[in-house]
Amino acid sequence: MKNVLFVLTSHSELGNTGEKTGFWIEEFASPYYYLIDNGIKVALSSPKGGQPPIDPKSNEPDFQTPATIRFNDDQELQCKLAKTLALETVNSNDYDAIFYPGGHGPLWDLSENKTSIALIESFYKALKPVAAVCHAPIALKEAKDSNGTPLVNKKKVTAFSNSEEMAIGLDTIVPFLVEEELKNKGGYFSKGEDWESYAIEDGHLITGQNPASSLAVAQLLFNQL
Repeated sequence: MKNVLFVLTSHSELGNTGEKTGFWIEEFASPYYYLIDNGIKVALSSPKGGQPPIDPKSNEPDFQTPATIRFNDDQELQCKLAKTLALETVNSNDYDAIFYPGGHGPLWDLSENKTSIALIESFYKALKPVAAVCHAPIALKEAKDSNGTPLVNKKKVTAFSNSEEMAIGLDTIVPFLVEEELKNKGGYFSKGEDWESYAIEDGHLITGQNPASSLAVAQLLFNQL
């Protein structure tokens, strides 16, 4: 049985706004259920271990999907989520792929986390799928390939776009605009329509644009597995 490592954020503060952030439920739940329903094992981790913060906005009525409804009724998964592995205890040899759900949290704690970067590089060099959706491709920012070149350099990538960040009024709050960071590292950035599903793969690197892209990323990941 294939085994995928999910890496969730441990960061809960939305800059200096006084508001909370974390991971976006749809971007976690939709890929999680798609993979386990297709016979893939999923392990959960985060920089600090334990319960990762959930972005409260992702639980609002407007953002409910079949996957989030299933998650809210899934006591077993919620117990599992409360006990994520601390990232520093994870061994990449134990897993066949790595996946990063988004939400704004990763912009603060996964963008430059050395343990996370080392994991991404280890998976990538071992030719194992590396996938991320929405804001989570920021975790690729400092990762390098075996030649010391930015991992996303000359790779087709996507992520939460500048226009989407501006549309929700957080472009001046976030520490990074993911689209800009990927371009700055030499990534061949493209996007679909705002809020519509758009996912892209380049070799074993898989990225998705926004919450609506979560399932498409999971499907690409599954196909590679």
